[in-house]
Amino acid sequence: MFEAVVTLCATLAGASCRDALLPGYEAGSHADCVAALAADPPAIAGAVCRPAGPALDVTEIAPGVFVHRGEIAEPDAENGGDVSNLGFVIGSRAVAVIDSGSAAWMGEALYRAIRARSDLPVAYMVLTHMHPDHVLGASVFSGAEVIGHANLARALAERRDSYLESFARLIGMPRFLGSEMPHVDRGLAGAVSLDLGGRMLELQVWPTAHTSSDLTAFDRATGTFFAGDLVFDAHAPALDGSLRGWQTVLDTLQDMAVARLVPGHGGPVLDWPEGGAPLRHYLEVLAEDTRAAIAAGERLGEAVTHIAESEAGAWALFEAYNARNATVAFTELEWE
Repeated sequence: MFEAVVTLCATLAGASCRDALLPGYEAGSHADCVAALAADPPAIAGAVCRPAGPALDVTEIAPGVFVHRGEIAEPDAENGGDVSNLGFVIGSRAVAVIDSGSAAWMGEALYRAIRARSDLPVAYMVLTHMHPDHVLGASVFSGAEVIGHANLARALAERRDSYLESFARLIGMPRFLGSEMPHVDRGLAGAVSLDLGGRMLELQVWPTAHTSSDLTAFDRATGTFFAGDLVFDAHAPALDGSLRGWQTVLDTLQDMAVARLVPGHGGPVLDWPEGGAPLRHYLEVLAEDTRAAIAAGERLGEAVTHIAESEAGAWALFEAYNARNATVAFTELEWE
């Protein structure tokens, strides 16, 4: 298989370059790839055809439903930001992608994984929330409709510069080259079903919980539920919204009948509702310890040093996230 690429280089003197994929020109031979470029020249100059680059490893967890499991780690130069779970669902007419990774290179590798299994158009890019490890590869799928929560576009605009700057630093150049904040084409205020042909992908937005922009996707044909970061497994939870809101949403999810659940991190497949028990317990401990600290008259700086410390052995990356979670919880609950 051959594909069209264009070379991107950092503007800094001496910086290295990387080949970025131009989706839509892949072909079985070099000659056919060149012919495709000639027939429909891309807007960007300098495109050439080369053997296809590496695809993300994906697992078919149900018929037509594929998941990539990200590492349980902080994004860095070694993992390239491959730290979140991504997925796609193939119908008889179209493909829908759920989340896109931390950088353009991940979107490109995900695109190759899709093309290894289907030549149907990628019609939808579904973003489960605003965090950069889930959205910064989306711009690769330029022909897909980008769909998210009604709050997503504003949330991304507010954090655009900080997200791009921090992930460029964490992942490094040239690997982060070509990564952009996605444009949200459709912001949802309620439930919507996407017809992929022979199967419906049901999208649902949620009140502020993990973030203010949480959205889930349910493939009714197989009973597969993509929870995004509303559910964490093994990886320490990250609270960037409302503790009480998250607990309320989990109460609702608890009663859903699903065959399998894909969390935003860990898994990549959980039994449900059993698979959500560790997260529910952590949030309960976080709330109980926070309320106790507030009742005891502790200041925020003192309280965050011990809130939920009993959970330290249960989660990877606990030290990276728990103090932040305690800060958000304290700020919210002190006004109850």
